[in-house]
Order: sequence, then structure tokens, then C-alpha cells
Amino acid sequence: MDSGLPPAAAAGSRAVLLILDGVGAGALPDAEAYGDEGSDTLGNLARTLGGLHLPFLQSLGLGNLHEIEGVPPVDAPAASWGRMAERSAGKDSTTGHWEMMGLCSCTPFPTYPHGFPSGIISAFEAATGRRVLGNRAASGTEIIEELGVEHLRTGALIVYTSADSVFQVAAHESVVPPRELYEACQAARRLLQPPDGVGRVIARPFTGSPGSFVRTAGRRDFSLPPPGRTLLDALADAGIPRTGVGKIDDLFAHRNIETLHTPSNAVSLDTLESILREGGKGLVFANLVDFDMRWGHRNDVAGFAAGLEEVDSRLPGLTALLAERELLIIAADHGNDPTTPGTDHSREHSPLLCFSPGIPGHDLGTRSTFSDVAATLALFFGLPGGFPGTAFPEVWMP
Repeated sequence: MDSGLPPAAAAGSRAVLLILDGVGAGALPDAEAYGDEGSDTLGNLARTLGGLHLPFLQSLGLGNLHEIEGVPPVDAPAASWGRMAERSAGKDSTTGHWEMMGLCSCTPFPTYPHGFPSGIISAFEAATGRRVLGNRAASGTEIIEELGVEHLRTGALIVYTSADSVFQVAAHESVVPPRELYEACQAARRLLQPPDGVGRVIARPFTGSPGSFVRTAGRRDFSLPPPGRTLLDALADAGIPRTGVGKIDDLFAHRNIETLHTPSNAVSLDTLESILREGGKGLVFANLVDFDMRWGHRNDVAGFAAGLEEVDSRLPGLTALLAERELLIIAADHGNDPTTPGTDHSREHSPLLCFSPGIPGHDLGTRSTFSDVAATLALFFGLPGGFPGTAFPEVWMP
């Protein structure tokens, strides 16, 4: 959308997009269709614990964008604040990240709540030379404990899915070395094309002994390539650097972004701080996956809250490294309410906080699409428009 601003006046040199994976801010109007009526990751978490203590996020305006016990609104937030509705069909990480980069998906990725068809499993077994165990929707930690002994005995691969569009393959590193597991997942990715094009094939290596199996940090995701042009493609064409932190490249099939893979939120935040200290330019795109992977999917309320407090404690140092006319956008890709009986993603609004040094906060309201982020960043970097969203240049323009 044309903002009316000359590109030279709008262009900036560095922006950080920080995704709090799974930190939703209230159910979307269509949440009931996804089985998520009443989901509210931030709100329910705070109510369950009798309040959250997030003083820096509060100063940015977190309590202004959503009702969060213990995080009341402030009179003059240091950041602009709002929420974003997801226009795409779905509630998974790939869909959410694609939409934030300007690619909306009207057709959801296929899901397999009763397991994958026999033809897919047979083809996968033929491609890998290993038999399959499981093939059903399950918690990753639970199915590893259940089938781990048989896996150790037979060498068969543990295959499972969830309510999301994923084909997950788990194997003990002593039986199937990670490199072989990744090759098996690449074989699955080649097999799983539309109409069976699941959003992600995920490698889940684990170690340990029966009764104490532990998933390692060697997880890798193999996504379908985005079916259209994204902001990352536009930035690449313009020669603007793109640096990922976390699982970002996996979500875009490694197209036009180099990523520093990290095993935890803490290491991701350390890595992000190092990038900012070293003066890297362009787009820095980071994902904090522990909210989703470690706490949301396991309904770990205390862990989730502690993770938010960790981010809150690190943000003052990160924002201090931003120069005038640089930009930090904090958002989420979906919800993952740890207080609900289910352990899957939830169809929720994304919180939206936008900080630029010296720029007062503005009420951004409820945006109609995550793609407003792409439109805003395109304008920030002085790129032509064309993304299905409405830019909010007031977050960095005096």
C-alpha cells in the first residue's frame, strides 16, 4: 500500500523481527472452527498464575494491547502497540511466518489426525530401508517413551504427527545417526508433495535410556518452499542482508536467508545481542521456539511464565543497542495456550509491539493480517510495495 512517504525518507538500515513462538494474545473470531474457542495464551497464563511480572514489556505497551493480569496498561508506552489477526487458514509456524513475510495461504496444509495413508508409509519405508513404528497423532515425548525400546531393538523409525501439518520422525542417535535421520526426512519431504504436502517434515533425534529418553537440540525442519514471493526474496533482490536466528531458514526451505541455529531461547537471545553489537545491517529475523516446543506443547505454565520473564529481562539490553531510526518488531506466529487441556497450537491474535529509539508509541489497533509486517518492513527498507498488507510507518518516523 502506498504510504505517501518518499522511499528515501522512509528507508532504514536495520530492523529486528523477534517472534515469540506460540505467544498468542486472545482467540481469533474463527477460533471455534479450529477447536480453540477461549484460547488466550497471555491472558489465561496470567489468570492461572495470579498475574505476570513483565515490567519492561509493560513499559513497551504489552498491557495496552491485551488484558493481562499483573501487566496493566501504561499512559505513554515506549513502543507502538496492537494485535494482528491471521488472514491465512491455519495455525502453524510455517503459515504464520509466511504471512508475516507477505504470503497469505488460503488453503490450509493437510493434517492427518489418524495417521498417514499406507501408501505414504510404504513409500517412506522403501526410500529409507527402515520399517515404521507409530504412525499416529501423539505427543513426541510420550511416543518416544512408548516405542523407544522397540525402536532400539528393531531400528525402525518412529513416525508421528499432531493436530498440525507435520510428519515427525524420531530416532535414537545410537541407532540412527542424525545425518541418516536428516536424509530420511529429506526423503519424506520429496514424497510429501501436494495434495499430501504437509507444512513440515521434522527430524527428532533423541538419546538416553528407556524411562529417561531425552530429545536433543538436533531437531531440523524441512518445509515446503513458499509458493510465492516473500519479503525475504524482495530483500535479496535488493541486496539487503537477511540474518536468521533459530529455525527461520527451515520455515522458508532455506530460501534467501542464512540462519544461526540455536538450541534455546537463552542462546537465541545471546546470538541476537551479538549480531546487534557487531553492527549487522538489514533484517535480523529471530524465533524464540521454547515457548512453543518446551512449554506450550507440554502445558508447562510455570516454564512459559519464566520464559517470558527471561525475555523481559533481556529486552532492555537489546533495545539499548538500537540506533535512531532502527526498528524492533515483537510478534508471534500463533498461540499455544499452556492452560488448556490440549497441547497443540491455538488460533489466536499475535501481539504487536514496535520500538524505535526516540519515537513515541502509537495505538496500532487490531490489524487484519500478519502481512502488515511485510508491508511495513518493505517500506522501512525502501522497497517497492506489492505485499497484501497496510504499512504502519509511524512506528519509526518522527
